Amino acid sequence: MKRKILLIVVFLSIIIAVAFVKPPAEKQNQVCFKNYCFKVELAKTAEEISRGLMFRKTLDSDRGMLFVFEKEGNYYFWMKNTLIPLDIIWINKDNEVVFISDETKPCEEEYSCPSVNPDKNAKYVLELNGGTAKKIGLGAGDKIELSELK
Repeated sequence: MKRKILLIVVFLSIIIAVAFVKPPAEKQNQVCFKNYCFKVELAKTAEEISRGLMFRKTLDSDRGMLFVFEKEGNYYFWMKNTLIPLDIIWINKDNEVVFISDETKPCEEEYSCPSVNPDKNAKYVLELNGGTAKKIGLGAGDKIELSELK
């Protein structure tokens, strides 16, 4: 009888432990500047890079999109089919901000949409809500921290 009670206690303890122990949280892709961090979606493939944040009506203030290129180069961006103003931030292979296009407005021209070309080499380009860079005091030369780019 004691053995049966002991087995029941052990079994119940295991059930309780499984019910209350949380699995490790899934790690998020994250970009941090100074004391500010943003959860980012990654754009790595040609299709993801081409689509970017097109057709999005909103972007949470703590979110963004990080474009990851295979090699450092001069990458230009445009706002075709983009519905919200964005800060576009070019970052070199040393994780240093090299150029910021502040509050880049959506393109209103259907057939002729100007591009933003910083004439600076970058390995990454980060898009955040328009006005965010100024709000957090981000500028050229600032370093970023990239976490969990998967």
